[in-house]
Amino acid sequence: MNIFTSELVGTAILILLGNGVVANVVLNKTKGNNSGWIVITFGWAMAVFVGVFISSKASGAHLNPAVTVALAYLGKIDIALIPSYIGGQMLGAMLGSLMVWLTYRQHYTATEDTAAKLATFSTGPAIRNAFHNLVTEAIGTFVLIFAVLFIIAPANSLGALDALPVAFIVLAIGLSLGGATGYAINPARDLGPRIMHAILPIGKKGSSDWAYSWIPVIGPVIGALIAAMIFKHYMM
Repeated sequence: MNIFTSELVGTAILILLGNGVVANVVLNKTKGNNSGWIVITFGWAMAVFVGVFISSKASGAHLNPAVTVALAYLGKIDIALIPSYIGGQMLGAMLGSLMVWLTYRQHYTATEDTAAKLATFSTGPAIRNAFHNLVTEAIGTFVLIFAVLFIIAPANSLGALDALPVAFIVLAIGLSLGGATGYAINPARDLGPRIMHAILPIGKKGSSDWAYSWIPVIGPVIGALIAAMIFKHYMM
């Protein structure tokens, strides 16, 4: 696979399994209905593991524009490759979200709660405050990127098995920091599925909450750049 295809496939699997576990927990009449936050955080961690493992060889498995921006800032990838990375991530996120909808289509019909339906596509704050929500997303992404930069350092790298510690980091972020905003920590993970929520025929679905949509895009980019700057200044 080339970079674009690798990022598309890896991100599609990430979203299929990640938003899939949310759908399993929050939609009506599923086998996993109401199984809770712990199931969601473990499901997302495993989604990261599978997506990263699949695409690590071909593209380095960014699967996240925040990762791509941080690595470009540090000179670890050519800036000219950014469109291939982010284009694949965005289309992959949209494709993964489409597959979640196809899998749980009957359950969307059986669910009246429009907020629950939106949660299977994109994130939202527990308490809405733009500044605090932005800071929360920046902090969560800072932890992700700072840790990932250590994992991929030559002295620490496990090769394809880097997928495992990355999954543990995402699990830790979800359990510890995810309760405030739903821990997007990935612009493509939120924006691509949010677009699909607006497009797909989900019946009564309510707003796609575009007023909030900039926060899980800008917050992760800010957090990623701060992590990259600190890493470059103190560690390189």
